[in-house]
Amino acid sequence: MTLLAVLAATAQAGPAAATNAPQHLNPLKLFMDADIVVQVVMAGLILASIWVWTIIVSFSLRHAAMKQRCDAYERDFWKAENIDAFQAERGKGDIPSAKVAAAGLAEWRRSAGAKQFDKEGARQRLAGAMDSATALEAEKLSERLNFLATVGAVAPFVGLFGTVWGIMNSFFQIGQQQNSSLAVVAPGISEALFATAIGLFAAIPAVISYNRFTHRVDQLEARLQRFADRLHASLSRELEGM
Repeated sequence: MTLLAVLAATAQAGPAAATNAPQHLNPLKLFMDADIVVQVVMAGLILASIWVWTIIVSFSLRHAAMKQRCDAYERDFWKAENIDAFQAERGKGDIPSAKVAAAGLAEWRRSAGAKQFDKEGARQRLAGAMDSATALEAEKLSERLNFLATVGAVAPFVGLFGTVWGIMNSFFQIGQQQNSSLAVVAPGISEALFATAIGLFAAIPAVISYNRFTHRVDQLEARLQRFADRLHASLSRELEGM
């Protein structure tokens, strides 16, 4: 059956078919009328999309609050006359800069209290301790971003699977009913294409957010590294005077 024959059969249905046709797409009806396999695909993509937006909102709020805490902590840290007292008072809570400082100060105390004091070894240990703390804080912030990357890469193909299955089912219905009218084919194809639309709806914000949030994690890691380098220089000067 050629495409022209299908269009001709549709035209023969007359204006009554057009009158009874829905005037706009109804997403809920598309979902309810779809094949069970397509419904499962759609439901999975909708759940993935909800989780993506949950991660987007939670990461944005967490990063903004963390940035404010780091700003306040670092501003007051370099003004403090007694770093140990300041750290005891302000170094608690989820403040990445405070955790980097705590790692450096703890290693500095251990090195300064050693019986055989090695200044060069102490400097290396200070750098290693603060680098490890910096990497750990970056990993903690980005721990759920892999899900965004996964959804961004997989969701369009999952939606495409639902579309292919729906179109296959539509052509199967043509064979069963021996009717090539678009009135038979179009609803199933619309339901199938809706799966791809949901897949894109889940994937697009996931990809954009993953790229943006990865950049923010990199910025935080670079900021912590600069703070660690400055603290390392300060503690190295203290070691020189010992």
